[in-house]
Amino acid sequence: MPMMAAIQMVSSPSVAENLATAAMLLAQAADAGAQLAVLPENFTLMGRSEDDKVAVRERAGDGPLQTFLAEQAAKHRIWLVGGTIPLHAVGGDHRVRAACLLFDTTGRPVARYDKVHLFDVQVVGSAERYAESATIEPGERYVVADTPLGPLGLAVCYDVRFPEQFRALAVGGMTVLALPAAFTAATGKAHWETLLRARAIENQCYVVAAAQGGSHANGRETYGDSLIIDPWGDILGRLPQGPGVVLGEFDAERLKQIRRQFPVLEHRVTDVRLT
Repeated sequence: MPMMAAIQMVSSPSVAENLATAAMLLAQAADAGAQLAVLPENFTLMGRSEDDKVAVRERAGDGPLQTFLAEQAAKHRIWLVGGTIPLHAVGGDHRVRAACLLFDTTGRPVARYDKVHLFDVQVVGSAERYAESATIEPGERYVVADTPLGPLGLAVCYDVRFPEQFRALAVGGMTVLALPAAFTAATGKAHWETLLRARAIENQCYVVAAAQGGSHANGRETYGDSLIIDPWGDILGRLPQGPGVVLGEFDAERLKQIRRQFPVLEHRVTDVRLT
């Protein structure tokens, strides 16, 4: 059965250091037989300020970060979800798109998803405040791409709190969800596993959630706990903290059996009005 890998990192303000770590972990995943690997959100850079990512942004199709991802996919003959990297904003301002790129086994880019839901919050019970919209321009479309494991849905971190996005992906045929993330320690402890298992169960798909997990130079604590979850909500693999690789098998027959015997997606009723 095909093997899936979630790559967990504790990214630093050094792009070169982060790329070296990602390359090492992708080699480990490939050596273990992974055919699909997912890197975490912001894998290339967890800067000391939110503006740091603007300094390393690239134009779509041209830049060392995109070259790195293409080369890694081709080198290891894997389908690679490149976490997120900063690409130029469509609006032409100082912001970036948090772009999640998918590469095939030849290193060819086959899909791009730009993070739609931006993390502009005061974390409950914490002094942490985030305003992603100050430096990130939101995307405006959801993405499902064909892969050897079936249609792959792409989403990023805070998106996981918006179930309508994942139902749209499921209606689009999604069998595997790739979710790069950098959850805060506080929100991760409260909601991470619950949300991911819910997305797997309600959409009857595999979930490969690749996280940042540890203490960063900017003082931020990320939750980690990268997970691979099957369509019944069972956890196939996890890594609580620190850099590493989580592996899980994609069982197409199990997915078909669950959907056949428990046909939730077929039972949807969409023409009911709210009164």
